[in-house]
Amino acid sequence: MALDRFEDFSGLEYRLSDSPYVEGVYRVAPNGGQGSFAPERVVSVVNSNWELLVWASGGVTTVSVRGPETRPTVVPLGGGLGSTFGVIFRHGAFLRMLPVGGLVDSSVSSPYTTPRSFALQGSEWEIPTYQNAETFVERLVRAGLLVRDPLVTDVVAGERPVLVTPRSVQRRVAAATGLTQGMIRQIERARQATMLLRQGVAAAEVVHLVGYHDQPHLARSLTRFVGRTTTQLRRPTTGEMVSLLYKTEVQVRP
Repeated sequence: MALDRFEDFSGLEYRLSDSPYVEGVYRVAPNGGQGSFAPERVVSVVNSNWELLVWASGGVTTVSVRGPETRPTVVPLGGGLGSTFGVIFRHGAFLRMLPVGGLVDSSVSSPYTTPRSFALQGSEWEIPTYQNAETFVERLVRAGLLVRDPLVTDVVAGERPVLVTPRSVQRRVAAATGLTQGMIRQIERARQATMLLRQGVAAAEVVHLVGYHDQPHLARSLTRFVGRTTTQLRRPTTGEMVSLLYKTEVQVRP
Protein backbone atom coordinates (compact mmCIF):
# COMPACT_ATOMS: atom_id res chain seq x y z
CA MET A 1 0.00 0.00 0.00
CA ALA A 2 1.26 3.47 -0.79
CA LEU A 3 -0.14 6.93 -0.44
CA ASP A 4 -0.76 8.23 -3.94
CA ARG A 5 -2.30 11.65 -3.49
CA PHE A 6 -4.87 13.47 -1.46
CA GLU A 7 -6.62 16.78 -1.87
CA ASP A 8 -4.20 19.73 -1.99
CA PHE A 9 -5.54 21.45 1.09
CA SER A 10 -3.35 23.33 3.50
CA GLY A 11 -3.49 21.92 7.01
CA LEU A 12 -4.30 18.36 5.91
CA GLU A 13 -1.97 15.58 7.08
CA TYR A 14 -2.29 11.90 6.22
CA ARG A 15 -0.07 9.01 7.21
CA LEU A 16 -0.09 5.29 6.52
CA SER A 17 -0.31 2.79 9.35
CA ASP A 18 1.46 -0.51 9.91
CA SER A 19 -1.41 -1.79 12.07
CA PRO A 20 -3.27 -4.77 10.57
CA TYR A 21 -6.47 -2.98 11.57
CA VAL A 22 -5.76 0.54 10.28
CA GLU A 23 -5.42 1.77 6.71
CA GLY A 24 -4.37 5.29 7.59
CA VAL A 25 -4.83 8.28 9.88
CA TYR A 26 -5.51 11.90 8.96
CA ARG A 27 -6.14 15.27 10.54
CA VAL A 28 -7.17 18.69 9.30
CA ALA A 29 -6.49 21.95 11.13
CA PRO A 30 -9.47 24.33 11.55
CA ASN A 31 -10.16 25.91 8.15
CA GLY A 32 -6.93 24.38 6.89
CA GLY A 33 -4.70 26.51 9.07
CA GLN A 34 -4.31 30.23 9.53
CA GLY A 35 -4.44 32.26 6.34
CA SER A 36 -5.34 29.34 4.07
CA PHE A 37 -8.27 28.82 1.73
CA ALA A 38 -11.44 27.74 3.55
CA PRO A 39 -13.75 25.78 1.21
CA GLU A 40 -17.47 26.47 1.13
CA ARG A 41 -18.37 22.80 0.58
CA VAL A 42 -16.81 19.36 0.36
CA VAL A 43 -17.63 16.79 -2.32
CA SER A 44 -17.61 13.56 -0.34
CA VAL A 45 -16.77 10.86 -2.90
CA VAL A 46 -17.50 7.17 -2.41
CA ASN A 47 -15.39 5.18 0.02
CA SER A 48 -15.28 1.44 0.71
CA ASN A 49 -13.67 1.73 4.16
CA TRP A 50 -15.32 2.71 7.44
CA GLU A 51 -13.72 5.18 9.81
CA LEU A 52 -13.80 6.76 13.24
CA LEU A 53 -14.28 10.51 12.84
CA VAL A 54 -13.67 13.22 15.44
CA TRP A 55 -14.83 16.73 14.56
CA ALA A 56 -14.57 19.81 16.77
CA SER A 57 -16.19 23.12 15.86
CA GLY A 58 -17.63 26.00 17.86
CA GLY A 59 -16.63 24.41 21.14
CA VAL A 60 -18.54 21.21 20.39
CA THR A 61 -16.82 17.86 19.81
CA THR A 62 -18.55 15.11 17.84
CA VAL A 63 -17.28 11.53 17.57
CA SER A 64 -18.89 9.16 15.09
CA VAL A 65 -18.36 5.88 13.31
CA ARG A 66 -18.94 6.48 9.61
CA GLY A 67 -19.59 3.57 7.30
CA PRO A 68 -18.64 2.97 3.66
CA GLU A 69 -20.21 5.38 1.18
CA THR A 70 -21.64 4.06 -2.08
CA ARG A 71 -22.82 7.41 -3.44
CA PRO A 72 -21.32 10.91 -3.50
CA THR A 73 -22.67 13.72 -1.37
CA VAL A 74 -22.01 17.46 -1.17
CA VAL A 75 -21.49 18.73 2.36
CA PRO A 76 -21.90 22.52 2.89
CA LEU A 77 -19.46 23.80 5.50
CA GLY A 78 -21.43 26.89 6.51
CA GLY A 79 -19.36 28.36 9.34
CA GLY A 80 -16.15 26.82 8.04
CA LEU A 81 -14.18 23.63 8.43
CA GLY A 82 -13.63 22.54 12.01
CA SER A 83 -10.73 20.59 13.42
CA THR A 84 -11.05 17.05 12.02
CA PHE A 85 -9.33 13.78 12.86
CA GLY A 86 -10.02 10.36 11.39
CA VAL A 87 -8.90 6.74 11.62
CA ILE A 88 -9.55 4.77 8.43
CA PHE A 89 -9.88 1.04 9.07
CA ARG A 90 -8.70 -1.72 6.77
CA HIS A 91 -11.10 -3.99 4.95
CA GLY A 92 -11.77 -6.96 7.22
CA ALA A 93 -11.63 -5.03 10.51
CA PHE A 94 -14.94 -4.28 12.20
CA LEU A 95 -16.54 -3.51 15.55
CA ARG A 96 -18.05 -6.69 16.96
CA MET A 97 -21.28 -5.08 18.20
CA LEU A 98 -21.65 -2.60 15.32
CA PRO A 99 -21.79 -4.52 12.01
CA VAL A 100 -20.47 -2.54 9.05
CA GLY A 101 -23.46 -3.63 6.96
CA GLY A 102 -25.71 -1.40 9.04
CA LEU A 103 -23.38 1.57 8.56
CA VAL A 104 -23.30 1.72 4.77
CA ASP A 105 -24.14 5.28 3.66
CA SER A 106 -24.74 6.29 7.26
CA SER A 107 -23.01 6.93 10.58
CA VAL A 108 -23.54 6.47 14.30
CA SER A 109 -22.53 9.27 16.67
CA SER A 110 -21.40 8.80 20.24
CA PRO A 111 -24.24 9.64 22.66
CA TYR A 112 -21.75 11.33 25.00
CA THR A 113 -18.65 13.37 24.14
CA THR A 114 -16.36 15.87 25.79
CA PRO A 115 -13.23 17.45 24.33
CA ARG A 116 -11.30 14.51 25.82
CA SER A 117 -13.60 11.48 25.90
CA PHE A 118 -16.54 9.74 24.24
CA ALA A 119 -18.80 6.75 24.72
CA LEU A 120 -18.40 3.64 22.58
CA GLN A 121 -20.44 0.48 23.07
CA GLY A 122 -21.31 1.30 26.68
CA SER A 123 -17.83 2.37 27.85
CA GLU A 124 -16.03 5.69 28.08
CA TRP A 125 -12.91 6.06 25.96
CA GLU A 126 -10.27 8.74 25.68
CA ILE A 127 -10.42 10.41 22.28
CA PRO A 128 -7.37 9.28 20.29
CA THR A 129 -4.97 11.65 18.56
CA TYR A 130 -3.10 11.67 15.29
CA GLN A 131 -0.02 10.36 17.09
CA ASN A 132 -1.56 7.61 19.26
CA ALA A 133 -4.33 6.24 17.01
CA GLU A 134 -2.76 2.77 16.88
CA THR A 135 -2.54 2.62 20.68
CA PHE A 136 -6.26 3.40 20.86
CA VAL A 137 -6.98 0.68 18.29
CA GLU A 138 -4.93 -1.85 20.25
CA ARG A 139 -7.02 -1.07 23.33
CA LEU A 140 -10.19 -1.78 21.34
CA VAL A 141 -8.73 -5.09 20.22
CA ARG A 142 -7.72 -6.11 23.75
CA ALA A 143 -11.21 -5.23 24.97
CA GLY A 144 -12.67 -7.56 22.34
CA LEU A 145 -14.57 -4.74 20.62
CA LEU A 146 -12.54 -4.59 17.41
CA VAL A 147 -11.93 -7.80 15.46
CA ARG A 148 -10.76 -8.68 11.98
CA ASP A 149 -11.16 -11.38 9.38
CA PRO A 150 -7.71 -11.70 7.74
CA LEU A 151 -9.20 -13.68 4.86
CA VAL A 152 -11.27 -10.62 3.89
CA THR A 153 -8.20 -8.38 4.00
CA ASP A 154 -6.33 -10.78 1.70
CA VAL A 155 -9.23 -11.32 -0.70
CA VAL A 156 -9.91 -7.61 -1.16
CA ALA A 157 -6.19 -7.13 -1.84
CA GLY A 158 -6.38 -9.67 -4.65
CA GLU A 159 -5.46 -12.97 -2.97
CA ARG A 160 -7.33 -16.12 -4.00
CA PRO A 161 -8.09 -18.44 -1.08
CA VAL A 162 -7.68 -22.14 -1.79
CA LEU A 163 -9.55 -23.86 1.03
CA VAL A 164 -12.61 -21.58 1.17
CA THR A 165 -15.55 -21.76 -1.25
CA PRO A 166 -16.47 -18.69 -3.31
CA ARG A 167 -19.85 -18.51 -1.56
CA SER A 168 -18.17 -18.47 1.85
CA VAL A 169 -15.76 -15.79 0.68
CA GLN A 170 -18.64 -13.63 -0.54
CA ARG A 171 -20.46 -14.05 2.75
CA ARG A 172 -17.42 -13.14 4.83
CA VAL A 173 -16.55 -10.10 2.71
CA ALA A 174 -20.12 -8.80 3.01
CA ALA A 175 -20.17 -9.41 6.77
CA ALA A 176 -16.87 -7.61 7.40
CA THR A 177 -17.21 -4.71 4.93
CA GLY A 178 -20.93 -4.27 4.33
CA LEU A 179 -20.21 -4.45 0.59
CA THR A 180 -19.70 -7.05 -2.12
CA GLN A 181 -16.30 -7.60 -3.70
CA GLY A 182 -17.64 -6.16 -6.93
CA MET A 183 -18.85 -2.97 -5.26
CA ILE A 184 -15.52 -2.50 -3.47
CA ARG A 185 -13.66 -2.80 -6.77
CA GLN A 186 -15.99 -0.34 -8.49
CA ILE A 187 -15.63 2.19 -5.69
CA GLU A 188 -11.85 1.94 -5.55
CA ARG A 189 -11.59 2.15 -9.34
CA ALA A 190 -13.61 5.39 -9.35
CA ARG A 191 -11.49 6.83 -6.53
CA GLN A 192 -8.22 6.04 -8.29
CA ALA A 193 -9.56 7.42 -11.57
CA THR A 194 -10.46 10.62 -9.74
CA MET A 195 -6.94 10.92 -8.31
CA LEU A 196 -5.36 10.44 -11.72
CA LEU A 197 -7.66 12.92 -13.47
CA ARG A 198 -6.97 15.56 -10.82
CA GLN A 199 -3.26 15.00 -11.43
CA GLY A 200 -3.81 15.89 -15.10
CA VAL A 201 -3.63 12.38 -16.59
CA ALA A 202 -5.58 12.16 -19.87
CA ALA A 203 -8.92 10.33 -19.72
CA ALA A 204 -7.80 7.79 -22.32
CA GLU A 205 -4.76 6.95 -20.22
CA VAL A 206 -6.88 6.67 -17.07
CA VAL A 207 -9.09 4.11 -18.84
CA HIS A 208 -6.00 1.99 -19.51
CA LEU A 209 -4.37 2.43 -16.09
CA VAL A 210 -7.43 1.76 -13.96
CA GLY A 211 -9.13 -0.88 -16.09
CA TYR A 212 -12.25 0.67 -17.62
CA HIS A 213 -13.57 -0.70 -20.91
CA ASP A 214 -13.61 2.68 -22.63
CA GLN A 215 -14.14 6.38 -21.93
CA PRO A 216 -17.97 6.14 -21.75
CA HIS A 217 -17.51 3.46 -19.06
CA LEU A 218 -15.24 5.87 -17.15
CA ALA A 219 -17.77 8.70 -17.54
CA ARG A 220 -20.64 6.57 -16.19
CA SER A 221 -18.54 5.49 -13.22
CA LEU A 222 -17.58 9.07 -12.35
CA THR A 223 -21.19 10.20 -12.55
CA ARG A 224 -22.36 7.38 -10.28
CA PHE A 225 -19.60 7.33 -7.68
CA VAL A 226 -18.09 10.82 -7.71
CA GLY A 227 -20.92 13.00 -9.00
CA ARG A 228 -18.53 14.92 -11.22
CA THR A 229 -17.42 14.80 -14.87
CA THR A 230 -13.83 14.63 -16.07
CA THR A 231 -13.88 18.35 -16.82
CA GLN A 232 -15.29 19.22 -13.39
CA LEU A 233 -12.60 17.18 -11.66
CA ARG A 234 -9.85 18.94 -13.59
CA ARG A 235 -11.36 22.39 -13.10
CA PRO A 236 -13.23 22.25 -9.78
CA THR A 237 -15.85 24.83 -8.94
CA THR A 238 -14.61 27.77 -6.90
CA GLY A 239 -14.94 27.11 -3.17
CA GLU A 240 -15.20 23.36 -3.62
CA MET A 241 -12.94 20.68 -2.10
CA VAL A 242 -12.87 16.96 -2.90
CA SER A 243 -12.76 14.68 0.15
CA LEU A 244 -9.63 12.78 1.16
CA LEU A 245 -8.36 10.46 -1.55
CA TYR A 246 -5.75 7.77 -1.01
CA LYS A 247 -4.63 4.59 -2.72
CA THR A 248 -5.39 1.25 -1.07
CA GLU A 249 -4.31 -2.34 -1.69
CA VAL A 250 -7.62 -3.15 -3.41
CA GLN A 251 -7.30 -4.80 -6.81
CA VAL A 252 -9.28 -2.54 -9.11
CA ARG A 253 -8.79 -4.05 -12.53
CA PRO A 254 -11.80 -6.03 -13.86
